[in-house]
Amino acid sequence: MLRQFHSLSGLIATLFVVLLTISGAVLSLDPLLERSQAKIAGTSSISVAELAGKLITRYPGTEQIQRHPSGSIIVYFTDGDQTGADLINPLTGATIGAYSSSPIMVWIKNLHRSYLLGTPGRVVAGVAAFFMLLLTLSGAVMLINRLGGWRHIFRPIQGPFKQRLHTEVGRVAVLGLILSASTGLYMSAMTFELIPDYSSAEPGFPTHVDGGVPASIDTLSALKVIPITEFRELVYPYPDDPMGVYSITTDQGSGFVDQATGQLLSYQAYGNPQKLYEFIYMLHTGEGLWWLGLLLGLSALAVPLMAWTGIQIWWSRKQSATTINHNSAARLADTIILVGSENNSTWGFAKTLHDALHRLGFQVHTASMNQIGHHYPQAKRMFMLTATYGDGDTPASANHFLTRLAKMTKTPDVPVAVLGFGDRQFPEFCQFAKEVEAALITKGWPQLLPLETIHRQSPQEFARWGQAVSSVLDKELTLVHIPVHPASTTLTLVERVDYGTAVQAPTAVLRFKSPEGSHKGLLNRLLRRSGLPHFDAGDLVGILPPGSSVPRFYSLASASKNGVLEICVRHHPEGVCSGFLHGLAIGDTVEAFIKLNPSFRPASGKAPIILIGAGTGIGPLVGFIRNNKAHHPIHLYWGGRSPQSDFLYETELKRYLEDQRLTKLNPVFSRISQGAYVQNKITEDDVVLRQLIGEGAQFLICGGRNMASSVAVAVDKVIAPLGGDVATLKAQGRYREDVY
Repeated sequence: MLRQFHSLSGLIATLFVVLLTISGAVLSLDPLLERSQAKIAGTSSISVAELAGKLITRYPGTEQIQRHPSGSIIVYFTDGDQTGADLINPLTGATIGAYSSSPIMVWIKNLHRSYLLGTPGRVVAGVAAFFMLLLTLSGAVMLINRLGGWRHIFRPIQGPFKQRLHTEVGRVAVLGLILSASTGLYMSAMTFELIPDYSSAEPGFPTHVDGGVPASIDTLSALKVIPITEFRELVYPYPDDPMGVYSITTDQGSGFVDQATGQLLSYQAYGNPQKLYEFIYMLHTGEGLWWLGLLLGLSALAVPLMAWTGIQIWWSRKQSATTINHNSAARLADTIILVGSENNSTWGFAKTLHDALHRLGFQVHTASMNQIGHHYPQAKRMFMLTATYGDGDTPASANHFLTRLAKMTKTPDVPVAVLGFGDRQFPEFCQFAKEVEAALITKGWPQLLPLETIHRQSPQEFARWGQAVSSVLDKELTLVHIPVHPASTTLTLVERVDYGTAVQAPTAVLRFKSPEGSHKGLLNRLLRRSGLPHFDAGDLVGILPPGSSVPRFYSLASASKNGVLEICVRHHPEGVCSGFLHGLAIGDTVEAFIKLNPSFRPASGKAPIILIGAGTGIGPLVGFIRNNKAHHPIHLYWGGRSPQSDFLYETELKRYLEDQRLTKLNPVFSRISQGAYVQNKITEDDVVLRQLIGEGAQFLICGGRNMASSVAVAVDKVIAPLGGDVATLKAQGRYREDVY
């Protein structure tokens, strides 16, 4: 619900909020520009009387002196029939230069305050500020929920690039946006008198003025005691008017000064409400706090970027939304399906199950897990299909499920089966599904089937679960789920290097490019585009073998900027896709699409990186090394069978040692005398690894599940003397796996 509100509000207010923030960002430069022109050093000891005295001879027609919050001193004067304004040096009274408001800045200020539309524009600007505040607060709550609470607010964010960019920028800008929006809303409310306007409070005109001969302004006692640093404005009386008075405004209040006696007349100090208004005005504009203005301006610049990424995220979700046909009412259904999903993919599996049950004659009701009811009068069975978001977190459509379940006083007598969807590279694989099943058992909910899990949305595993469901339905349930994949790209094999035949482990490094001529357009040549979709080393490519709608995913050993798409593939005897790929000849083509894998990346910074892999798991690790142009320290541990037959990337790795993209190469082989595995080498290098961990090292592990489990045990032993373990490193984002 919160996400829908956030998305809808953003779509409605995008244009006005973006205009508001861009104009605000430009205006945030004004205090800094004025500050750079002001001469403020040493002015604390100068009084208003002294300053005015310095201007007597230079500006005999002075009408007004102003001090801006930046410290700039402006004198307004007449010279014959001409009027003017100069920026002056308060220390000497000398002219710095003519002063005039920039017409561009005036136009932008009017755009910011009213979109140049007068009162209707001010209304729209106020509404835009209100929407900006709502969007910022709802986005902050969503971010906190996503990261697991305030305590994890600086936790690394995972997910597709656009989602990470959206949330990372929002996390940085959130405080500035809340401050800008809330103060802007306050001033808008004051403009329309929704709250009292304290900014216009003025003292009454004095009832008695001496009327004597005007004294020299630099001798007036009231002006002598006011330092320039507290001064705001001095308005001169009309010439030759003996009853005229000076009007003085300071940081503490305003009043009038008798031009003959120098006495302060009808002075009115500012009350707390007016001081509050001025404080809020300063917070909103940055006037008087130029550094705050810059920070607010930078925060405002985040809004157009978040608007762009937010619209793209919304559109992607809309495109992937699933429509459930023949959805019976909950009170009439004999079968209930509840769905927990973050990015809509689990809804696709729910639709497949819903449609299959409907074809068998069941009355099926499908809804989100957040819509769980207290009573299903006709229900005979219930299925809960839920993803786990990130590393063990609750998906969006189930974020209130456990709370609502806990509040139930009467458990529906409906047997339930839980099916979890996740990715085994995360240590908390299907954790939320496990929590759901545990909560249901605690509530005494009858069990239809034990918990089952699906790795990386495998249609094959889903079909096997369908057979288990058939056994409790006493009807044959066939679940054929065809995932909706992104549009595929045709790739041509341009190079292959074969290894491993002598040790019965045929492995090939395959390099693909776009078909010749597909990227020869003028724009592609200017931008040096390769015609490949965007990807980085560590992302996944889905290959669709001929005659199959089920892709096989391979970790990428290259980035699109390298100009090739490179994978490392071992030929499995029963592998449909690996057999197809190993049978390719130079010039043959494949259909493929990219699946981002942003959680498997080296962290930025100068901390060491420890890469661990075995077999074809070396692919993305080589990609990380290949792109290490900054020469960050990288240590590679890799296990193969034989150095003569399957030392993958040997020549390239040794070249990277020479050019310092790779700091240390640690290969181990199992099919030699005194053979060993990669975990043995890790245990052997415990002293070196502990030193690297102490320097903030990050681990990236790629390869088979058994290898990864053995490596985790070895790393636990290595860091035990430091009082840590793999679980701690994972929580810190310093231990990441891509395993299969």
